Amino acid sequence: MALDKPYKDVPGTTIFDADMSRLGYHLNQFCMSLMKPANRERFKADERAYLDEWPMTEEQKLAVLARDLNRCIQLGGNIYFLAKIGATDGKSFQQMAGSMTGMSEQEYRDMMIRGGRSIEGNRYVGEAAPARPQEKS
Repeated sequence: MALDKPYKDVPGTTIFDADMSRLGYHLNQFCMSLMKPANRERFKADERAYLDEWPMTEEQKLAVLARDLNRCIQLGGNIYFLAKIGATDGKSFQQMAGSMTGMSEQEYRDMMIRGGRSIEGNRYVGEAAPARPQEKS
């Protein structure tokens, strides 16, 4: 029986929970393999062949090849593991995050310096509901 997951209704947010961890296990293990220089070289030499060594789904492999990090996250990727792909490509975390938001690196940096993205439209749907009364002990 699936657990109730009220956090799944946060617009634009994918929560990395136990289910997502299981879904993305091999994708994330592939990413961690890129910590070794020899594996990075093998990946850069023939990305598809290297990916085919991993029991990832075809959809996960295609998302990696396209560097579609948002899709990788939807398919169970964790941003901290996916950062290894960006590092292999010579990209900073800010460049990766900017690409995921449709911003340039500079636009993303400026947004973060101003305090981050607006919370408008990004609230949990149940947040607008009145608070539950406190239980008496």
